[in-house]
Amino acid sequence: MAELFDHIDELRRAGGRVAVATLVNTRGTTPRKEGAKMLVGEGGRVLGSVTIGGCVDAQVIEESEDVLSTMRPRLLEMNLGDEDAWEIGLTCGGTIEVFVEPIALDGSPDVGARMYERVREHARRGGHGAIVTRLDAPGGKLLVLDDGTTEGTLGDAFLDERFAAEARDAITRGGSKALFLEAVRGFVEVIAPPALLLVVGAGHVAMPLTALARTLGYRTVVVDGRPRFATKERFPDVDELKIGMPSELIREYPLVPSTALVLVAHDYKYDLPVLKHALSSDVGYIGMLGSSRRGATILRHLAEDGVTPEALTRVHVPIGLDLGARSAPEIALAILAEIQAVRGGGSGRSLSARPAGSGTSPASSGTST
Repeated sequence: MAELFDHIDELRRAGGRVAVATLVNTRGTTPRKEGAKMLVGEGGRVLGSVTIGGCVDAQVIEESEDVLSTMRPRLLEMNLGDEDAWEIGLTCGGTIEVFVEPIALDGSPDVGARMYERVREHARRGGHGAIVTRLDAPGGKLLVLDDGTTEGTLGDAFLDERFAAEARDAITRGGSKALFLEAVRGFVEVIAPPALLLVVGAGHVAMPLTALARTLGYRTVVVDGRPRFATKERFPDVDELKIGMPSELIREYPLVPSTALVLVAHDYKYDLPVLKHALSSDVGYIGMLGSSRRGATILRHLAEDGVTPEALTRVHVPIGLDLGARSAPEIALAILAEIQAVRGGGSGRSLSARPAGSGTSPASSGTST
């Protein structure tokens, strides 16, 4: 979702209007999930994709131009033959639906633009929300936030209540979805805070690690007790840079399932207290730079301090997937690959080694944060 807001910012600088195309329904096995988006600016600029390119995206771009000229939304239904389906990653012929709606980015009143800005700010503060769009009637939108706030309407108070309840359930489950309630079609788009990468240690691996993580949509934070290393010159793109005792500073951040904690300081006085605190939380990933021998020593100290064997298995050390990494950027890539595998439930094995017919390659689907 961070990518969507980045694209909106990029097109806003050009002014005018933009068509937002959203994949709202698929029948068949597809490499893109419901909620995948493509933005088409008035000047013809295209950002994002609703499939993986090819004939479908080209048709959506053509329809988007017409939506911009009329400023009326349109629900596209595309029936695909086997050849077209194969081109976009469907295993066989089927149907996809794409909702294309115009949004004004020039400051003029626009319900869609206002809701995106509202939910964006809410997510920046750590909140979750959803935008419900009515697919069978133009202009119907409902904003639902996890603090109890609702805004907008789908055209009827009863519908608002029914769809708001489903939106809250979708927020809890963490996934966008199409709905058919009371003979009305809608799409619930869930917006969550960006995943957090919390790095302890401002060493040479941390620099490419935070840069690459931002590309993947993470919010990045680096903490270190050494002012000489924790500088903006070394970390120009990091979201937050904190100097002080890491075991105290990490308590300022949510150690929740969407957070990845990476220790690259290689310093016992940092590692031990940070790990002990993290292992008492629900943080989604814990990894530590170092050899197997060093890792075993750290884990033994934690065990002697009362940490359970079950908890200790959560620590990934040595950190990262085996990519044959040597340089700092290569090590950073191996670390992020492991984080993504843990978050997405992947095996970390080569996709070409998977048995035939085991499903569509996730490598073509992209990842949402």
